[in-house]
Amino acid sequence: MIGHLGQNAVLKEVSGKSVLNFSVAYNERFKDALGKPCERTIWADCALWNQPNVGPYLTQGVQVYIEGNPRVEAYIAKDGSAGAALRVLVNKLSLVGGSKRDGDGLVQPEQAVAYGPQTADDLPF
Repeated sequence: MIGHLGQNAVLKEVSGKSVLNFSVAYNERFKDALGKPCERTIWADCALWNQPNVGPYLTQGVQVYIEGNPRVEAYIAKDGSAGAALRVLVNKLSLVGGSKRDGDGLVQPEQAVAYGPQTADDLPF
């Protein structure tokens, strides 16, 4: 998946291991039943384990490439409505495109950095 971070990553400790939580948005293009081109934004809630040093680079608007294990989780919202969330356990992450914002000094494509892969031994469960 290639997309932009919706907000700065949050670093947490779980059972003595570090996890970075962040959300990535990407656009899906498709045609509706009448053949009209459409686009929608898909959000993925991501978790990257045991890579705390990358946290300062994961800021709102930065473009990333991620690989991982996706799953869809159903939930009931506080208002009683049903919903679903796309969650990705990230195995590989690359900073690929800087930021949607101009002039902020964030990572540029020529400075792309890759993190991962993770093994089952890296996970706390």
